[in-house]
Amino acid sequence: MTVIAGHLLVLDDDEDILLSARLLLKRQIKTLSCLNDAAELPEFLAHHMIDVVLLDMNFTLGDNSGRDGFEWLAYLRTHYPQIVVVVMTAYAGVELAVNAIKAGATDFVIKPWSNEKLIATLHSAVALAQARNKNQLLQGENVALRGSLEHLSQMQKPACFIGETTSMRELLRKLSLCAPTEANVLILGENGSGKELLAREIHARSKRAGNIFMAIDMGAIPENLFEAELFGYKKGAFTGANENRMGRLVAANGGTLFLDEIANLALHLQVKLLRVLEQRQVTPVGDEKPFALNVRVIAATNASYVHLTDERQFRQDLLYRLNTVELTLPPLRERKDDIPLLADHFLSVYAQKYQRKKPLLSHKALAALQEYSWPGNVRALNHAIERALVLSDKDTLQAEDFALAPVAENSLSDSVQTNCLNLEILERNAVEKALKKHAGNISQAARELGLTRMALYRRMEKHDL
Repeated sequence: MTVIAGHLLVLDDDEDILLSARLLLKRQIKTLSCLNDAAELPEFLAHHMIDVVLLDMNFTLGDNSGRDGFEWLAYLRTHYPQIVVVVMTAYAGVELAVNAIKAGATDFVIKPWSNEKLIATLHSAVALAQARNKNQLLQGENVALRGSLEHLSQMQKPACFIGETTSMRELLRKLSLCAPTEANVLILGENGSGKELLAREIHARSKRAGNIFMAIDMGAIPENLFEAELFGYKKGAFTGANENRMGRLVAANGGTLFLDEIANLALHLQVKLLRVLEQRQVTPVGDEKPFALNVRVIAATNASYVHLTDERQFRQDLLYRLNTVELTLPPLRERKDDIPLLADHFLSVYAQKYQRKKPLLSHKALAALQEYSWPGNVRALNHAIERALVLSDKDTLQAEDFALAPVAENSLSDSVQTNCLNLEILERNAVEKALKKHAGNISQAARELGLTRMALYRRMEKHDL
């Protein structure tokens, strides 16, 4: 038979049995370990990855009931459910073997064993263990994929790449060069400019396109859950950890890891992320066994470059790890010549979605769209087009169908604006001003407005910013 590619632990208090196992199995299995004291099992498992445990059922002198074996079998099933357990005993009647299998053992052998029978049993056990581990990884990936696909289903085709302006042509040129490589990419751009869509496009053009795209909003993860969410955790690691859970980083293995809002990550958490990216391995909370990490990292932020290069706010060693290639998405106000193309695209998308004839845009409506400053960028234009199409049954959309603030109002001086007492207008102006002041950085704008990030998002949605 071929060498069994796994790690087997033989647990028996009889040194003669352990010696026999070593002599027989040392050339049959890739990694073989032996213990003669069951009390050492928890410590041993904390530091080693085991596929199969060959477990003796009796450790107490004079006790042949198998009680000790059942206790350790229960321990393994509770704390290490992925490990396959094969029990062995010199007193194995049919009833004891059946009860052991009912309690969670996969198979049993009788001492003295048949060499061929033992080797065949271990072959099957290791194959089962590896299948369990693979299934656990696939389950984690499936959960991550479902979340990723559900998020993608809410998004439109990558309209941010519709454009003929010079800045967009240059962006697409850089995209075509870096996407097929394994280089880490840092995407800069204002809120709503299409950073995640750009990241997905990089993934789609890479060699990892057939694997998972894992998007993580770093600003939305509470600090106290950062390690549990990203690194995963072991059952019992903390209150509420009722089962082993795979972290998002391991679930992204083989694919692309998109770290959105990276600048919102606290400094002490930046250190932990940097260590994982440098070592290319991640250790779940409450565990000591690291998992190898094989991902391509794409990060994004709406923070200014001044913020990123400020050591008090962002670690420079992490920045250098992330920005092998740096791509900047231009705001919509700097590519207004692309607005007609974008508007036509969104009209086609929503006409099909709502099963109605695609309306036209009047010259005044198109002019209004191009003159508007669009602090919410392409996302805001997308929402404006959808709302106008839903609320109008006309064949041609007019400027008033978009409910945009008049150009003259946008250019009012602060002194004139302060004469307005309409709460809706005052709130909109305050939110827009804060977003402009902080170049679209949601966290900083929310802090200045005295709001949470989610509260600011709700007001941006309300005012179409």
